[in-house]
Amino acid sequence: MSETSTTGGVFRSIALAALLISLGNIASRLLGLVREPIIAAYFSRGLAVDAFTLAWTIPNALYELLVSGAVSAALVPVFSEYAERDRDEFWYVVSTVITLACTVLVIASAILAWQAPLAIALLTRPTESALQAEAVALVGWLLPAVTLMGISGIVTAILHAQRQFLLPAFVAAAFNAGMIVGIVTLAPHVGVKSLAAGTLIGAAAQLIIQLPGLRRAHIRPRFDLRHPAVRRILRLYAPVTLGIGFSLIGVTIDRWLASGFPAAISTMRFATTLIQFPLGLVASAVALAVLPTLSRQSAAGDEEAFRTTLAMGLKVVLLLILPATAGLAALGQPITATLFERGAFQAQDTAITALALLAYLPGLPAAAIDQMLLFAFYARKNTLTPNLIQGAAILCYLVVAIPLAEWTSLGFLGLVLGNSAQWIGHAIITAWLLQRSLPLNGLRLGEAIIKGIMASGVMAGAVSGITILTQPLPPLVQVIVAGSAGVFIYALLAMRLRLEAATFFVETIRRRLHRSH
Repeated sequence: MSETSTTGGVFRSIALAALLISLGNIASRLLGLVREPIIAAYFSRGLAVDAFTLAWTIPNALYELLVSGAVSAALVPVFSEYAERDRDEFWYVVSTVITLACTVLVIASAILAWQAPLAIALLTRPTESALQAEAVALVGWLLPAVTLMGISGIVTAILHAQRQFLLPAFVAAAFNAGMIVGIVTLAPHVGVKSLAAGTLIGAAAQLIIQLPGLRRAHIRPRFDLRHPAVRRILRLYAPVTLGIGFSLIGVTIDRWLASGFPAAISTMRFATTLIQFPLGLVASAVALAVLPTLSRQSAAGDEEAFRTTLAMGLKVVLLLILPATAGLAALGQPITATLFERGAFQAQDTAITALALLAYLPGLPAAAIDQMLLFAFYARKNTLTPNLIQGAAILCYLVVAIPLAEWTSLGFLGLVLGNSAQWIGHAIITAWLLQRSLPLNGLRLGEAIIKGIMASGVMAGAVSGITILTQPLPPLVQVIVAGSAGVFIYALLAMRLRLEAATFFVETIRRRLHRSH
């Protein structure tokens, strides 16, 4: 088999995995776009949602620290190698990791439940006693979800290592569906506690949906910390805890600062929902699909294949994230109104949320590219460098956020701009350091960026014009008409400019259609 056909097969395999993950992400993000408007309709912006968001910060931080960061950085790379070799040894390692994770998660959750008042006090300004009391009351409801989420995350790594992407792709969708059920069913009776109950239902659902993938698993309680694979996982993950520690410091500072502005935390939450939709749909799908292939190519020492795969992943991300950013900038107001403006969420809430969305957008392309670059480091078993970068990125946030939020009239919007600066700074430093160890010259990335910006800019101008012309129409009609026109214009420009990623997808589809006939 020729090298070209082998490379094409790898790309097609990645494309199929990315498609499955994208379908799951679409379901998740759509359900997320149902969940957040439901929260907004019941509670709007203000104390209740601010308190829940603060309370969820604690168990979510525990999950990120102990499991989430390990999935891509350590579990998938190590599990992938064992999955290709001895199956009995693979399940032995998996059993040990699950036993260790469950033990640590249960103990840590109990400690946090005990010290919930202290944890919440670190996240809020001393003057916000009402917010603190409401948040502390919710922490105990949320912590049981952490163990379920932790086991679910490990199961995701197990299935990804075996190149099973279908069930894990819908984990986040199951979580959002569970939250929706909890909120709609319980909000009229228990108020904001329905958000915590929904979180617990969602955590259970995301584990249950993956269990069919383990029907042939051989998992038994194990506690073998001396196993070489376990030690490798811990060595790979140790630097990640440094990066997550920096992230937690950043989140703590951000929450503390935001707690001093009325309804700031909930406003940032709703605006972030709109940012996370394209970020999860594009960056997460492509990066997760590419990671196992990059891990195998790195283990085989095939640097050229690694460079080519990474470059194609970056080009696909650029192809999709640049027009998404431009589209959100042009349609921010009508999109926000369409999704959120009902029930307790009024026109003035739409206006301030749309402004927050606009302030987040400069960092969106950087955050998308950054995820792919981080996974490239992880695939090469380098987890220290990308996590040290997080410390420098927090400095970028502080330099921008504190002066703008505290010393200008921007208020909490200065914190949002600080978040954008943090994403941009992190991406720039990561790209520079990766380029030093893995030169990406000659792979046409600069061309992809320039052409993508050109096409997205033209599309944004056209969409803005259509939005102005359709101003008298309802926001939903504006979004449909202008958004559809924008998709058509960008697709046409992408093909006319011969964007490599767009051409690759078109050719792949043509080959599939040709084979079906």
